[in-house]
Amino acid sequence: MEPRESWAALAAGGVAGVCVDLILFPLDTVKTRLQSPQGFRKAGGFRGIYAGVPSTAIGSFPNAAAFFITYENVKSVLHHGSTSYLTPAAHMVAASLGEVVACLIRVPSEVVKQRAQVSPSSSTLRILSHTLYHEGIQGLYRGYKSTVLREIPFSLVQFPLWESLKDLWSWKQGHVVDSWQSAVCGAFAGGFAAAVTTPLDVAKTRIMLAKAGSSNASGNVLAALGGIWRTQGLSGLFAGVVPRMAAISLGGFIFLGTYEKTRQLLL
Repeated sequence: MEPRESWAALAAGGVAGVCVDLILFPLDTVKTRLQSPQGFRKAGGFRGIYAGVPSTAIGSFPNAAAFFITYENVKSVLHHGSTSYLTPAAHMVAASLGEVVACLIRVPSEVVKQRAQVSPSSSTLRILSHTLYHEGIQGLYRGYKSTVLREIPFSLVQFPLWESLKDLWSWKQGHVVDSWQSAVCGAFAGGFAAAVTTPLDVAKTRIMLAKAGSSNASGNVLAALGGIWRTQGLSGLFAGVVPRMAAISLGGFIFLGTYEKTRQLLL
């Protein structure tokens, strides 16, 4: 990629990330409280629906920018000399590497945000200082592995599907898709990916919200999934699936549509 294309991907990704995270924050709060081990009502119900939003506002731009600059650069490198049937694999690899990099920024923001969402009476700054005092930096990265293990399967489904739907639509109409058409493809791809990866999202939430020293605090995803299955069954594994699908479908529309439009304006 040329430097101008890289900067466009970085800026467009950051703008898209801020837009989607702030617009859909209430839905994310509801989803987190539904997945909380203490239950929806005790976690705050519909009170303080914007609890934790400062953490999201600070982390959204660098998180999304890091993902897209990695995604576009890796995709560009892998596309050179590759045959068409390997294109989905290139998108999978690029998306996976993008998630690994983005999660270095996303996880600390997510830990603070989710703890604020289930403790609406505590401020974001208080939760951040409490986490650092009692758990150190590693407390902010609680759930890094589970987040990556959730995001990689999600991206393996979402981005190849998004790219394939855009290619199919482009072929049908005889020209490259418009930004709104890319957004529609993103909504469908995001909703489908959200549904199939919900159990991993529930496990990630339980790990991030677990008290220090508890079994879930160790970050073992399989153990967390097993515990949820034993105590709550299938309904527990898919807790919050409806608001998650709604948020990510709408998020995919806003996120990928805004990304494409902003990138086009910058190039």
